[in-house]
Amino acid sequence: MTTSTTSLQPLENKLADSPLNLDEMTPRQIVEELDRHVVGQRKAKRAVAVALRNRVRRQKLKPQMAEEIQPKNILMIGSTGVGKTEIARRLARLANSPFLKVEASKFTEVGYVGRDVESIIRDLVDISVDMLRQEKMAMVAKKAEQNAEERLLDLLLPPSSPKKRKAPKGRKTTPQRGAPILDTFNKTREKLRRQLREGKLDHRNVELEVPERGFPSFEILPGQGIEDMDINIKDLLPGILGTRKRKRKMPVEEAIECLIMEEESRLIDMEQVTREALDRVENSGIVFIDEIDKIAGRETGQGPEISREGVQRDILPIIEGTTVSTRHGMVRTDHILFIAAGAFHVSKPSDMIPELQGRFPVRVEMHSLGKEDFIRILQEPQNALVKQYRDLLATEGVRLKFLKSGINEIAHFASVVNETTENIGARRLHTIMEALLEDISFDAPDLPKKQVIIDANYVKEKLANIVKDRDLSRYIL
Repeated sequence: MTTSTTSLQPLENKLADSPLNLDEMTPRQIVEELDRHVVGQRKAKRAVAVALRNRVRRQKLKPQMAEEIQPKNILMIGSTGVGKTEIARRLARLANSPFLKVEASKFTEVGYVGRDVESIIRDLVDISVDMLRQEKMAMVAKKAEQNAEERLLDLLLPPSSPKKRKAPKGRKTTPQRGAPILDTFNKTREKLRRQLREGKLDHRNVELEVPERGFPSFEILPGQGIEDMDINIKDLLPGILGTRKRKRKMPVEEAIECLIMEEESRLIDMEQVTREALDRVENSGIVFIDEIDKIAGRETGQGPEISREGVQRDILPIIEGTTVSTRHGMVRTDHILFIAAGAFHVSKPSDMIPELQGRFPVRVEMHSLGKEDFIRILQEPQNALVKQYRDLLATEGVRLKFLKSGINEIAHFASVVNETTENIGARRLHTIMEALLEDISFDAPDLPKKQVIIDANYVKEKLANIVKDRDLSRYIL
């Protein structure tokens, strides 16, 4: 699968100009955008692109019809390291949607010790609130910096109160501040402003009122673990006891950061943030449930199958649509997109309970990665491994040059090790690259020659003996 640079260029410009507007992006363009980060797996990309496009289509319908249209949840079937999680993560980033990855094996049915499935939605809402807060902070950042600068200048040069002069009897006293005094004050203030922006006042100390650190926050969920509680004590205490402040001396550099944070908090309406966050979760949230094959199984009367089927039955209402109570409000899950994934080496999708199977109408089988895929993964993606290591070592003045023969040999060794040991997909490239560049990374600051060429001979010299020894490769690669 190849992607032409001519088709990607206008797409990149469009995303740069309007990263949040996906109305005009066709499924084909969404796939092309995913191609920049994930190699291969075209069927999976097409499935998630259609799911994202259907959300845009749904928003254009009348409310009555839009309410009836449910998202087509996706089940990805494939071994580890083939790109299941990365496709879902990149899709969420492209759509600017709240995204949460969970492992199905971490949850237990009601009555057992462990996390309950409703914590998935609570965590997703927390992520959405944080996303919206960051977006609002970016919108008010300039205004907050201006306000913080003015407050800091007031601390450095307090505006003096006008002096009063005695007036004859029967007349009112008048402020005694002439134009020359005011001009001098303004000039001094502007001089301090210039010095502040140039960083010349960073080490000067000022006294600032800051909130006093209170009790440590903790959460308790009734009937479940402490980590899952929906009532946050730290949200209750300020309302009961009030926010206490104390004066503290700090450098100007630290004070400006504190003041900016205070101003951002004042300029942001958290009630509006919460409302928008809840709406974003309900209409564009994405939940990625990994290792769903670990809970696939039918009840046999004994063993762990009972608990696994119980988890499936607990997850079912969340996926088919229910209302979950969170600290920020009630959330409906009817239109959240769920993407489940699993290797299904031992079990198979038909081992899941029928009700859960029916909630994942789109099935996608991910193909295993081979040498040709590894060659592309090393070079093509925007965050390709070769580019990462080249930039990392460039900070030490070392120029890494990967020849085509060297990249082919790295891909060959990765595929060989995957075949002879456990197949972990593209993650094998990380272990191969670390073993290959270990000496260079260690000696980088002291290398006399600052250019290193990675060709086939260099790769063979570093890795051939390890790959040949199967027992050794199990531990090192």
